[in-house]
Amino acid sequence: MKLVVAIIRPERLTAVLESLYRADVRGLTVSKVQGHGGETEHVETYRGTTVKMDLQQKVRLEIGVSEHFVQPTIDAIVAGARTGDVGDGKIFVLPVERIVRIRTGETDTSAVTPVAAD
Repeated sequence: MKLVVAIIRPERLTAVLESLYRADVRGLTVSKVQGHGGETEHVETYRGTTVKMDLQQKVRLEIGVSEHFVQPTIDAIVAGARTGDVGDGKIFVLPVERIVRIRTGETDTSAVTPVAAD
């Protein structure tokens, strides 16, 4: 079991969700976040003062998947998120020790949707 965490551009969210749906990857959490990566610095004028804006608006996706769905999940995110420009984002794959589905009490791989590749 793995937790796939992706940080992507907000404007690419719909494309990523469609790509994940086509890959039969279901069940995810989406959060609005701010961060700084390789993007060039953004400068804005606020009340007559020039301010360097270091943090960029991003979207964080968290998807718990079984081992069989790690690579299809990564491939779907990359297909939907890639523009080829700096700031497209990152994907992190983390091990998951335990999962419990609250509604049914199912644990571990039984609690992850989907369980196995077709």
